[in-house]
Amino acid sequence: MNILLISEYILLAALAIFTVACIRIATRKTIGMGLVGTAALSIAMAVILIIVQNIYQISYCKDIATALVLLGPVGTIAFARVLRGYRNG
Repeated sequence: MNILLISEYILLAALAIFTVACIRIATRKTIGMGLVGTAALSIAMAVILIIVQNIYQISYCKDIATALVLLGPVGTIAFARVLRGYRNG
């Protein structure tokens, strides 16, 4: 095993811990914490998919990660705008 593969596995373990923390943040009572948790979770999952693609040579993981990176913030912004309109109106 080379050092790059070992470091990728260590990064996967760290990201697994981070995803558990994101899920914990997303399940808080406030809406803002839910938005922060889901945004962080989508970024973490995208990075996990890129690393899995590098380790196991699965080609479609990169496409799914790109979709997560693009659609995650768009959904967060759209949901925040809907909530802002709901509270003001």
